[in-house]
Amino acid sequence: MAEPAAPKTTETAWSDERLAANPHQDPEKARRVREMFSAIARSYDLNNRLHSFGLDQAWRRRTVREVMQRMGRVDLAGVRVLDVACGTGDLSEAFAARGASVTGVDFTPAMLDIARAKASDRRLQNAPTYLHGDATRLEQAGASCDALTIAFGLRNVGDTGAAMREFHRVLRPGGVLAVLEFGLPSWAPARWAHRLYTEQIMPLTATLIARDRSGAYRYLPRSVDTFLSPKGVAAAASAAGFMEVRTSHLTFGTCAITTAVRGSV
Repeated sequence: MAEPAAPKTTETAWSDERLAANPHQDPEKARRVREMFSAIARSYDLNNRLHSFGLDQAWRRRTVREVMQRMGRVDLAGVRVLDVACGTGDLSEAFAARGASVTGVDFTPAMLDIARAKASDRRLQNAPTYLHGDATRLEQAGASCDALTIAFGLRNVGDTGAAMREFHRVLRPGGVLAVLEFGLPSWAPARWAHRLYTEQIMPLTATLIARDRSGAYRYLPRSVDTFLSPKGVAAAASAAGFMEVRTSHLTFGTCAITTAVRGSV
């Protein structure tokens, strides 16, 4: 898929009025998400590290380990991984470091530019391949990958059900799906602290660092609140035909990894 020209943002992608409603029901969600990520691409990694206190990388490494465990592998040499909504390539690189052959796909060209630049700057010997693509209409052939991952991206796609069906299509029988996504802590004090941080503090500091006018860091907590719970993600995977669906909760439930296997059908 040819990469589109970078969108020219003439308005706030996510205004307070739009976020007052459910952003996942916005008919222009896909365009607004791309404008948002185009606006924050350059500061995306910095904000991730600062505002997760470095845990975002630990969560990605845990995702790699979960996939390896589900596959019964001690390394990933020769394993074909498709990392959807790959962003700036952190999870793609984590899989490549374990020997996997990785293709990263993202809807936002500006994010792919950062991912490619990082791989080039680090002179990675097993660098991922980065392609523009839509999670709901993947160009990869059926049964063409051994593992498919998506980290903090499922809630940003236009149609969760369509994306899950595409994930099922491109995975080979026996292939592993891994979805890393935000959640809410179940313990009341942790949930209160989490909401205070993500809804009041983080939007202000992240917006200042990114010099963002797109509304990206107001969208983030709202998109988590209105998206599927980890149980909902597991149910969506089952509805798409996946089997052996399991969920692992991380950091008091701040996020969760849902893994599943594509059956033989």
